[in-house]
Amino acid sequence: MQTMVFIGNKALLDLPMWGFLTARSVLRGEMFRRYDWATDRAGSGGSVIGGFCSPRECDVVYLLLKGKTNIVVVLVRRMYSQLPEEWEKAVNDHRMRIISISYCQRQSRRTALLRNYYVANVCDRLYLAGATNDSSLVEIAKSYLAKCAIGSFLWSRVFQ
Repeated sequence: MQTMVFIGNKALLDLPMWGFLTARSVLRGEMFRRYDWATDRAGSGGSVIGGFCSPRECDVVYLLLKGKTNIVVVLVRRMYSQLPEEWEKAVNDHRMRIISISYCQRQSRRTALLRNYYVANVCDRLYLAGATNDSSLVEIAKSYLAKCAIGSFLWSRVFQ
């Protein structure tokens, strides 16, 4: 049996949220679009939920923290023993919630997929960065669209 572990402002889960998911490998142009999206979100406030585990995803969190955006981080590994300094400040300012949904030491493909479905199920809008036709993010997008009568959905790449 797995138990979720939480840190931060629970009320953030009740707010409308953008979901942010990204493919494992992303082209340079995609990377810049992702940063532009994060900069737009940072200026507009609101909330964003995602895994934010790769270095480039952590860059997105850093951009979001520079603005007014609330952030929900979903970990698929054990909770941090010590939070990064910027994250700790955001938790103390009630702008961040961190959820650990696994006791695993490290993230795996399977746990990342579970996290991505969780993000897609709780968000109101979904942004997928760098997904290709053979990406697991395509199935997550279909799942997201199935739950929404009319969803706000952005691809950072046109599928062929």
